[in-house]
Amino acid sequence: MILNINGKKLPYEADLSMPLLWVLRDVLHLTGTKYGCGVAACGACTVHIDGVPTRTCVLPVAAVEGKEITTIEGIGSKEGLSHVQRAWIEQQVPQCGYCQSGMIMAAEALLNEIPNPSDEDIDQKITNICRCGTYQRVKAAIKTAATSKAQNSTPSAN
Repeated sequence: MILNINGKKLPYEADLSMPLLWVLRDVLHLTGTKYGCGVAACGACTVHIDGVPTRTCVLPVAAVEGKEITTIEGIGSKEGLSHVQRAWIEQQVPQCGYCQSGMIMAAEALLNEIPNPSDEDIDQKITNICRCGTYQRVKAAIKTAATSKAQNSTPSAN
């Protein structure tokens, strides 16, 4: 089986029922995606599968064959952080930081779907659990990232 992760084709030969989370972390050593609950409730294990935020702790690797997988390591670029990552730093979102990679992945997907989300959109779409309770900072960072993204995508007047 070949996995398409962060734009790279990576071979995988093992148990096809293994959850994608463990393939990413233990087999491919992409440790940015975290284990939180093991029942797809908390969102720490969120990655994008074909652009959709997906919790990977219960998703068998066989289910993602031929799909495009983006992990936290695939967000941003060599040139710099994504708008969401920069906003996370600016708004000082993390406390312990454990849930943050999954939360960032959920926020990236939200802004790809709804470029200027309302508070209600954020509450509805961001269902990840932050045990430190930084939800107000998460909301502020998402709004900051939305504004930054909109300003950078608007053509400048010459």
